[in-house]
Amino acid sequence: KNTSFKKVSLSTFCVEKQSVGDRCSFIISLICKISLIALAFRYCNDIAYRTDSVSYHLLNGGNIMKFLILTKKHLITAGCLALAVIIGAAISVNAFAKSDRLLPIYNVKTEEKKIALTFDAAWGADDTDALIAILQKYNAPATFFVVGEWVDKYPDEVKKLSEAGNDVMNHSATHPYMTSLSEAQMKEQLETCNGKIEAITGKRPTLFRCPYGDYDNRVVSTVESIGMKTIQWDVDSLDWKDSATVESIVSRVTSKVKNGSIVLFHNDADHTPEALPIILEKLTADGYTFVKAADLIYYDNYTIDNAGMQIKN
Repeated sequence: KNTSFKKVSLSTFCVEKQSVGDRCSFIISLICKISLIALAFRYCNDIAYRTDSVSYHLLNGGNIMKFLILTKKHLITAGCLALAVIIGAAISVNAFAKSDRLLPIYNVKTEEKKIALTFDAAWGADDTDALIAILQKYNAPATFFVVGEWVDKYPDEVKKLSEAGNDVMNHSATHPYMTSLSEAQMKEQLETCNGKIEAITGKRPTLFRCPYGDYDNRVVSTVESIGMKTIQWDVDSLDWKDSATVESIVSRVTSKVKNGSIVLFHNDADHTPEALPIILEKLTADGYTFVKAADLIYYDNYTIDNAGMQIKN
């Protein structure tokens, strides 16, 4: 296995870069929070000032203890009110700041116990036959997101995956950080990989997964502009890590899966062929069924929440 390439391309973690709009929204949010804190501080100071004045007048003979207890309650109430206002405003501003952010699909809201198994393929192909056999044994069609260069090296593997009932989808042509590219370069990455896959499978990909999980608004909108959807994941097996073991992979996946989950594996990770049967046994026993990502997601009349969950309207 090409371990040197593995270590470069397997730094697959979600790098969610902020767009210019995101940064502007953050600045607005910060200004609002500072203003609210200043107002709250002024309000509390005003109450404290009045407390001192009234207490001074009562020194000539009044129920001092009773009045001081009352003013403490006022201060506590004012402090709680100010804190509630700050927290509420922060939540509202943050929600507004995120409202213009475009997100890929991380998972799907559904009452059905169905999940999508996905594999990223950017290096090696030693485990292809083993993975196909395991998936077929458990009636678990999967989605393989493949890099164009991988297609060039392993055209027979691409054909095998497709003929075994799995979907072969787009993972870019050369595995770049998509956010570093121009719109034209992004489209070239997408179309080049689509063409290579279609030439072998006869099917043009409709789904795309960003290399390294790296996306922003431009990436998501560019993918959508050519009629494709961007797919992330909500359950990461972390099978690519040097520290990964069969037990760690099984535990992570089976403990985090829920209805509508999209699970991330890699096609040539060291322990995935050993862990996969155990995972499929457990999830099958728990009542889950397995579908391809294209059969899990919605294509119209839906929204995507701030966590990336696709919700049918």
